[in-house]
Amino acid sequence: MKRREFVKNGLLATSGVVMVHSVSGCVNTEKLPSGLEEIYSKFQNPPVDSHVYVRWWWNGNRLAKEEILRELDVMKTAGIGGVEINPIAFPGDTDPVGYKALTIFEDDWLEMLKTALNGARSRGLVCDLIVGSGWPFGGEFLKKEEQSQMVTIETIDLQKGKKYRFKINELLNRVDPDLHSKHKNVYKDLLMVRLLPKNTNEFTEGKDLMDNINDGLLTVDVSEDDVVLYYVVKLSGYMAVINGAPGAAGPVLNHYSKPATEAYLNRISGLITSKIGNMGDHIRAMFCDSMELEGANWNDDLPDEFEKRRGYALLPYLPFVLKKVGHMGNPLDEVYGTVFPDHVVDLLKRVEIDFYLTRIELFKERFIDTFNHWCHQNGVKSRMQAYGRGMHPLEASMEIDIPECETWLFKDVGREYPDTGLKGRAPRMCNKYVSSGAVLAGKQIVSCEEITNTEMAFMATLENIKVAGDQSNISGVNHSILHGFNYSPLDAKFPGWIRYGAYFNERNTWWPHFRKWADYKARISCLLQNATPQANVAILQPLTDLWLKMGPQRDPFPEKWYPDYQNNLWEAIHQNGGGCDYVSENIIKKSTFEAGKMNFGERSYSTLLLPEIETLDVETTKALVAFSDAGGKIVFMGKVPFKSASYDNAKSTDEKVDQLIKQLLDSRKGNVLQYPVPNGNVIGWFGKLQDDLGLKPYVRFNKTHKYLNQASYLVQGNPVFFIANSSLSEHISVEAEFEAEADLYPWVWDLESGKRMRYPHSKNKRSIRLELPGATSIMIVFEKDAKGNMFRTFDFSKNGKAITGQWELQLFHMNGDERRLKLGTLTDLIEMDETKNFAGEVIYEKTIILDEDNYQHLDLGDVQGISTLFVNGKSMGTRWYGAHIYDIGGSLKKGDNKLTITLTTVVGNYLKGLKDNQVAQNWTRHQDYYPMGILGPVRLV
Repeated sequence: MKRREFVKNGLLATSGVVMVHSVSGCVNTEKLPSGLEEIYSKFQNPPVDSHVYVRWWWNGNRLAKEEILRELDVMKTAGIGGVEINPIAFPGDTDPVGYKALTIFEDDWLEMLKTALNGARSRGLVCDLIVGSGWPFGGEFLKKEEQSQMVTIETIDLQKGKKYRFKINELLNRVDPDLHSKHKNVYKDLLMVRLLPKNTNEFTEGKDLMDNINDGLLTVDVSEDDVVLYYVVKLSGYMAVINGAPGAAGPVLNHYSKPATEAYLNRISGLITSKIGNMGDHIRAMFCDSMELEGANWNDDLPDEFEKRRGYALLPYLPFVLKKVGHMGNPLDEVYGTVFPDHVVDLLKRVEIDFYLTRIELFKERFIDTFNHWCHQNGVKSRMQAYGRGMHPLEASMEIDIPECETWLFKDVGREYPDTGLKGRAPRMCNKYVSSGAVLAGKQIVSCEEITNTEMAFMATLENIKVAGDQSNISGVNHSILHGFNYSPLDAKFPGWIRYGAYFNERNTWWPHFRKWADYKARISCLLQNATPQANVAILQPLTDLWLKMGPQRDPFPEKWYPDYQNNLWEAIHQNGGGCDYVSENIIKKSTFEAGKMNFGERSYSTLLLPEIETLDVETTKALVAFSDAGGKIVFMGKVPFKSASYDNAKSTDEKVDQLIKQLLDSRKGNVLQYPVPNGNVIGWFGKLQDDLGLKPYVRFNKTHKYLNQASYLVQGNPVFFIANSSLSEHISVEAEFEAEADLYPWVWDLESGKRMRYPHSKNKRSIRLELPGATSIMIVFEKDAKGNMFRTFDFSKNGKAITGQWELQLFHMNGDERRLKLGTLTDLIEMDETKNFAGEVIYEKTIILDEDNYQHLDLGDVQGISTLFVNGKSMGTRWYGAHIYDIGGSLKKGDNKLTITLTTVVGNYLKGLKDNQVAQNWTRHQDYYPMGILGPVRLV
């Protein structure tokens, strides 16, 4: 039976919520309001820009036209809507099987690009193109002044009464940061040398020793107390492009230089347009990947720009605001240099903030704005992961046409979810910043590099991928760029050319089922791209305090954050049925305040949370007063601000902030309060705060759960709720009461079939019961229609008839081997030596004898893999996640009944057994075997 016939007649795993039609096979005929009808029509058949795209790695640029077109056909058939063409270094330990490496932007490579662009367009697929190759981009052709620059320091403790001679070359050689991606040719320039006392009670610049250098030798005579030699070195071209393809490897670009950025970008557009024509006729967006700049912080005019913008000179303080750096530009965690008193440390911290803010401004003006202008000039959109050191994590995304974040797949996703931290979370900390920036700027699309997978490649199931993707949508994402699809010709040795990814590839065992998830995801994106996220709470994250205490962090993997629940506060708001956005101090200062609301553009908030903020700008503090005067609720969590980060008139500005905050708290209006911080249970903490403040959630659950989350939207004024259980194993049963108008009724918009059905509700139309097995989700839309086909949920409390005894198995290995087994008891196949390295399809067969035929459902219990059920030769459909429960009503008979279950496993267990396959071992040797098989218990209900 075809899938659509199964959906029509059988039990629906509606986005994982197991339900059945009460009126079999009927589709609601009530006419929707025109706006909602148009959106529902798109939801049924999502447009191409709602479908998942893939990062298409052109491995080593070893390309052939026929293979490009073949792979486009594979992706099109799988429900993929577009590609991001991404030339990248050829993976190691991989046989190129005779394919020549082409050089990016040379004529033969451009011919391949033309083939891909034209081939995609003729197939109705969308194309994006990465700028350059790898990340951050650069190239062998860059001049010294166009290459990334970092100024850093080295210190040497010197003892009194000694005379030292240092060779300058040796001093420069000591400055060799342990970076992730070192470039082999590094230019090193000595910018300054100073001598300071080891201990001092006041700030001192130290003694300038540049004149002590003669003939490449520095002489230092230490006559009195112990001292510290500081020297500042500028490194140019120190970082190599990570995984750059031929022609775009080499040193990274200097993003703080507008001329260098313009030259780089114009070179690309000139080469493309000369061969292909107007970029906008072929390409949707040019993409800028991760800004992992490994400490880049300099351009030669930065001191002048600093003084112009901040009003004082940087150079006296420069050695003391710089850090020794290591991997990924992270500051080294060690003690060095002069010991300054607290008031001097405070002064230097303020300079350090000004230094960082200057770099943020320059990066925006010279790179982001230049990149945007170049994209628009060439008729394409800008798409960028605009976060990391040197960018404001929220405001940078507001400048980009299609801002992008990252969602990773780790083994702990769906299995763990501690109260605080990032463990068990697929979305990275940057996601909420990016999605908030996007909605504040009125962007329609929040893009995501999704299912980035380096930890369990080849072991990822579609169920794992779904759980991570659902979490991604909850974080504000509404379009997915999968990470990724490897260009890999059929004659490449199995498993092919693998750069990264979850093995989105036609050689994967579960690839025939991939479209089920792709269509599911397309419907989510379609609806959310036409919806407005609801938020009544704004969060001002303590970025300035984080930078002061711990320094700017690397995204998407910060080493430190402040406070410890920083990333969990937004989650708790959503888990309690609410909605929130992050805001910045600039957003608050530019907002208007009236009738108890803070308004910025189309966004409006009744409540502002300030988690343990100590430092605020004076103008931000004044804006808080205005918000309070307008009746807005302000919650200082734990601490209250008492200082600014201002260098100028530090004492008076600190006092002004402190005074204004005290006035706010002393006003006793009831809408400004200091509230205790969470102590572990952030979900419970916010639930209490929500009740104490009288905040109305958009949906109220009768009980919260760490794995239960939701995001609420408005579509044409109709409330919409995406609700997900992100546990792989825990069943969640809750009562949900929604905030909706009295004349609206809950409908399920089925994310798999595209159908819409009335959801059963209590007398109060806004209250429903949700049964959410592990890894399940549901989309509920409130509509005015009162009539329509109803769903009824499966009764999980029912006892059933256990099916025990022997099963016969046929194993069809992906390598062509076949074998038969008999199992007395259902078990995990990795527990048996003869099957632990299996990958492919397992057919379970069993004949059961029944005295009665009135059973309605077959529950397979714990299933590790994708199951397809046949009863007496009749297909009952497929389950690829959640509860593997099938509607078998009318399919059984008294007497003998044959059950046939086809189980599709992961591919990774097979790769673990390929000991002579270097690619397979590189990816799986440190991975555990992944469970596979039908584990049961199997029962009739």
